[in-house]
Amino acid sequence: MDYGGISKSPKIIIMRLLMQRDRRYLGRLYVIYIDFHTRIILLTLIPELDFSQAANVSIMVAIRLTRHLHTPMYFFLCSLAFSETCTTMVIIPRMLVDLLSDSKTISLPECATQMFFFFGLSSSNCFIMAAMSYDRYTAIHSPLHYPVLMTRKICFQLMTASWVVGCLVSLCIVIMVFNLSFCDSNIIQHFFCDISPVVCLACDYTPYHEMAIFMLSAFVLVGSFILIMISYVFIGSIIMKMPSAKGRYKAFSTCSSHLTVVCMHYGFAGFIYLRPKDSGSFGEDMLRAVTYTVLTPLLNPIVYSLRNEEMQIALRKVLDSTHRFIPQMVNKRTLNI
Repeated sequence: MDYGGISKSPKIIIMRLLMQRDRRYLGRLYVIYIDFHTRIILLTLIPELDFSQAANVSIMVAIRLTRHLHTPMYFFLCSLAFSETCTTMVIIPRMLVDLLSDSKTISLPECATQMFFFFGLSSSNCFIMAAMSYDRYTAIHSPLHYPVLMTRKICFQLMTASWVVGCLVSLCIVIMVFNLSFCDSNIIQHFFCDISPVVCLACDYTPYHEMAIFMLSAFVLVGSFILIMISYVFIGSIIMKMPSAKGRYKAFSTCSSHLTVVCMHYGFAGFIYLRPKDSGSFGEDMLRAVTYTVLTPLLNPIVYSLRNEEMQIALRKVLDSTHRFIPQMVNKRTLNI
């Protein structure tokens, strides 16, 4: 069968010819476009992605198995590692399928689902970091009352609020994007369903839509960043009033890892989501997205483990246990055979 002079396979015809309403194909098929150079770059990043997942999982396991790390600070760190792992898992399986197969297609519901979870998890990360900065402020400002001020219940409330706000903002953006009417083009110039490449396919995408999406993105990034900076302004004022240099150094060292991660996260995210829609080519957008989706989850566990002696000891114990456990399992399986 031929549509517009282009021959379609029966499988694609079945998927393309679904319900039509107001020029919007509810079940339309999108083609993920990845050029040769971007494909090579993404393939070379697969080991880094594996390491990123392994590092974040190791942090979660180390915190879970080390009893003296069951504190609010490490609770938030474990939550951030879990959220980073989920964010990466939203993209990686689909990206690998697209890289290794000839058919690089994704349906509209799949695209909307991927966008919702990616932006929702990424937004939650921002508010988790804001909760971490408040936790650091409480620990430095009121060390004696810290166990009372940061109870398990309050930690869970802060975490739940981070997830709920992130998901609500993401839901608003997804509803706005996928209520647009899409034109004939169905090629997404990206390696996943990010906001910018999808809205570029819409016929009725107006400056009002762009402003609304920008305001929601700014609410997440700028709003959470302001909360973090407020905490650190108070932390800085407390540190400056400390009488001993040793006390100032100890207080600052507890915040240095978090500050480093905040700078990386907001630097990459702001560069991608707080720019005008047409300020760069799609190829540049893809490479910028790689830095945010790959480098941030990769560098976060490295920063926290390198700058935290307790975390290093816990990770070392986990690795030692793993090295002992694997040979035992292999020997046991060999004996059973």
